[in-house]
Amino acid sequence: MIFLNNHVIGISWLTPVGVSHKILPTLYILRGKQAGRAIMTRGGMKQRIRVVGLIKNEEGVLVFKRSRGRSESPVFWELPTGKIKFGEQPEEAMARSLTEYTGLSATSVNLKDVVTFLAPEGSSQLSNLYIIYDLQIDDKTKPTPRDRYTAYKFVKDFTNSNVHLNETSMSVLEIEEGKVDSNRTSPRDTANSVTINVDGASRGNPGPSGIGYCIHDSNGEIIERKGEFIGFATSRLAEYIAMRKGIERAAELGYKSVRFISDSLMVVNQLNGVFRVKNQDVVPVYKDIQQKLNDFDAVSFTHVPRSRNMIADSEANAAIDEILQR
Repeated sequence: MIFLNNHVIGISWLTPVGVSHKILPTLYILRGKQAGRAIMTRGGMKQRIRVVGLIKNEEGVLVFKRSRGRSESPVFWELPTGKIKFGEQPEEAMARSLTEYTGLSATSVNLKDVVTFLAPEGSSQLSNLYIIYDLQIDDKTKPTPRDRYTAYKFVKDFTNSNVHLNETSMSVLEIEEGKVDSNRTSPRDTANSVTINVDGASRGNPGPSGIGYCIHDSNGEIIERKGEFIGFATSRLAEYIAMRKGIERAAELGYKSVRFISDSLMVVNQLNGVFRVKNQDVVPVYKDIQQKLNDFDAVSFTHVPRSRNMIADSEANAAIDEILQR
């Protein structure tokens, strides 16, 4: 296990083949035939965990040229990447790898994301989990590539560059920055095409409660936002009812691949299978959600800070205010 910001990082064995996506606090769950195919493909597969850094300035994203190794090997570039040694925390591994392979020292190491993807078809079919950090460096310090790297370059537009990224760095950059190869379909175009933010609110816990949701399309445009008063409830029950409402609305609109976002770490971790559901008041709603998920091909559950869930939060609280002010 890896502890990241006091939370355990894990990876599902039901990872969809050929799809790059975020994992923990995001997890894809496949249903029906897709799940069966994933299980057969996933069986016996090894997992590789890496830390990777994003260093950006006005010149672009910093990438490094890998040593050729065998003379017949193609030349690829990659983001600064490293392994986690025994006993290291991921951020320690990131800082160490950066200095060890590039000669740079990070002035700040900030967690950005965690993504997982399968190696491309025809390769060793490794399951890759990359912990991504935003890195700040001293602008006056120049990289001094060593060991695995032979050169470096800042790239602003990868689609019009002669820099050939390796598959893993390409996948990471596609998820975090957008398309980097005009001939490839970006994971952003295929995964998480619809995002639904949900939130529950309770005045008094327990007390008058409301739920809210906001649906965004793949371009981030709001499709629908709404709140609803649910009566007297605890905050945890309100969070679960909000998630159920979002799932129900997604099914009504015919969505088959959806990313659900909540600022309740408890709900996200329980739906991702990290924690067990122990509170009896939410068990019926939890079981109802599990049943409704069978209507989807793939879903993910992502935790975000409250500051990134403000529309759903405002809808939930507005629904309470409307009742209390009558």
